[in-house]
This record gives sequence, C-alpha cells and structure tokens, in this order.
Amino acid sequence: MTRPAAKAGRVPAPGLRDGESRGGQGELGENPLERIGNTPLLRFTSLTEGRPRVEILGKAEWFNPGGSVKDRAAANIIAEARRAGRFGAGKILLDSTSGNTGIAYAMLGAAQRFPVTLCMPENVSIERKRIVEAYGANVIYSDPADGSDGAIRCARELYARNPQKYFYADQYSNDANWRAHYLTTANEIWQQTQGRISHFISMLGTSGTFMGTTRRLKELNPNIHCVSLQPDSPFHGIEGAKHMDAAIVPTIYDAQLADEDLKIATEDAYKMIKRLARTESVLVGISAAAAVVGCMQVAERLKRGQRATIVTILCDSGDKYLSERFWDE
Repeated sequence: MTRPAAKAGRVPAPGLRDGESRGGQGELGENPLERIGNTPLLRFTSLTEGRPRVEILGKAEWFNPGGSVKDRAAANIIAEARRAGRFGAGKILLDSTSGNTGIAYAMLGAAQRFPVTLCMPENVSIERKRIVEAYGANVIYSDPADGSDGAIRCARELYARNPQKYFYADQYSNDANWRAHYLTTANEIWQQTQGRISHFISMLGTSGTFMGTTRRLKELNPNIHCVSLQPDSPFHGIEGAKHMDAAIVPTIYDAQLADEDLKIATEDAYKMIKRLARTESVLVGISAAAAVVGCMQVAERLKRGQRATIVTILCDSGDKYLSERFWDE
C-alpha cells in the first residue's frame, strides 16, 4: 500500500495541498472549510494528580467546523474522489454514518453545492439528526437494533440499485479516510508534543483515525505505544464505536497495527463525561470520554516515576449528547 509523504511545518487541511489556500488574494476572512485540522491539544491536569511525570492530552476535534474529527476524513474522501474523477457533477454523495461523518458530508455538501444522502441508525442522538437535516441532507433511517451495520447495508443496497446515480463514499473501505489522519492528525500531534508523545490511544469506529495516525507516528518514532480501544460488548452505548468481533469489520482496519487493544465499558464512558465536565470544565462526547478512560487505564499501569506523554483523540464535544438519559442517572 503506497503511503503519501508528509511534510513538516503547518499541516494543510485535508483536501488541500501544502501551501494551497481556498481564499483568493486580497479577500478578507476565511472560508469555514479552511478551519479543518490544526485543532488544539488540551491537557487534563486533574487526571494525573499524584503522577507528576505523566501527561494526558486530548486533541479537541470539535474545533473543526463540522464539530468533529470526521471533518478530516470526509474532506479528504471528497477531495481525492474529485481528483480521481469518481465524484463528478450531477452525482449524489451517498454513505452510511452514525452521525459525525454524516454531519461533515452534509456541511461540505452545503458549502460545495452537491446533494448528500445518508443512511443512519434511527437511535442516534436527536442533536445529530437535527444537524444533518439543518444542512439539507437527505436522511434514510435504518433499524436501531442493527446499529451501524444496518446503516452500512442500507447504503450498499441503495448503491447497488442505482450505481450511476451515486458517488458511494464508503468511509469504512476508503483509504482516503486513513490518509487524512496520516497527513494531518499525526503530524499535528508530533509537532504539538514536540516529539515527546510516548503513547497514542484512540477509539475504533471506521478505524481510519487510528490507522492513519498510527502509521505516521510509527514512522516518526517506532517506540510510540499505540493502543486501540473498542466497546467491551456488541450491545453498547458508545456512539460511533465498533465492537469488531461482532460487527462488519471495516476494510481499512488492520488489527496488526495496534500494539495493544483495550475494551471500554459504556458505563465508564458515561462517568468520565461527567468527571471531565465537572473537574476539567471540558464537555466531551461519549467516544471521547471512552478514549480518556483508555488513557487512564494505560496511565495506571505505568511504573511509579515513569515519564509518559499520552495523547488521545477527543472526537467531538458533549453538546450532541445532552438529550441522552445518562445525564440524569
């Protein structure tokens, strides 16, 4: 598999070549899509009390214009398809989503004037439903009992019936997904930690974030310990995450890349959301909280006095989950 070269310096947004800008010379302000990538790295101080040599850091991906890490993959999937001539005028972008990638597609469709059709489980949060509809996407809801796999089957069936009508983005099988993180996310983390990162930890959904980031970080320093996370049960409440043993496994997923794979309980993720909100003043989403749980598990195993810089991906903020019942439990 050919891997793209990554350059040092400011990391270009997915879909942009280094040094390229969407704005014209002399224009004031910037296109919102130029804000994809280069997200801040937050430090969680209360989580490492008693461990002065351990840092837990999270990439605040809600600073992307669509509010999540999925802006990176969606932008690159579209850009690569355009360059290859697979997504031309008149075609409808089609994909399955648990929410965030759909929001990214819908936002990009509104900005670039192309239609978007999404297959999404009926039980995603009401906030996600309203956001994709606000951007004007056409949404087909699949059986909630089938989870993300049901949405995948829905999209495949639509495409099979009329392949000329759609550009099927297929985020679970599209190498442009992981390449977005190889080119941007990993290099940002390396620069922001000044090369001090010792552990990279990320939840698995499409697996693109973990695959691309891990590939590039391992090139920069093979000793970085990369840990993938997934729910501890096929029946879980971590939206966007996949329990790989019981799900349709993404084509882009390579289990061999992970130095370690940990299972995260939904209840622990719910508790961490509240803890981060009340002790760190940071409101994160469910999968982001699950990722921080994984960071804590790794940190607690470290030998006393061991130095570590642990970095994870905070996929989105908690404002898309405020209608969920766990807040009142």
